[in-house]
Amino acid sequence: MNDKFLNLLGLCKRAGKLSAGHDASFDSISKNKAKLCLLSFDASPRLKKEFEETVVYDNRNIPLIHLTYTMQEIQMATGSRAAVMSINDKGFAKKLIELNNLQHGEDIN
Repeated sequence: MNDKFLNLLGLCKRAGKLSAGHDASFDSISKNKAKLCLLSFDASPRLKKEFEETVVYDNRNIPLIHLTYTMQEIQMATGSRAAVMSINDKGFAKKLIELNNLQHGEDIN
């Protein structure tokens, strides 16, 4: 695996700063621990809609990224098969947002 985004996601998991799965991510977001929410490419439309609403509910404004990675690719990087994840560390969240923007040719600023 030679993908910086997935490598950093794996590091985040090993550091204990990743909440993977519906319940863990929802709990992290509702307790204001989450700094970033990630949705896999193959997440269901219902799950995507639920978390799109959850991250902005009650003025939370947690960044949300729709990934181009599937659950299987994420599982290979993190060891956890999940369609939704939350990053619970400001530094990891910032770097993952930067890497995502670079991969998709978007301006970081």
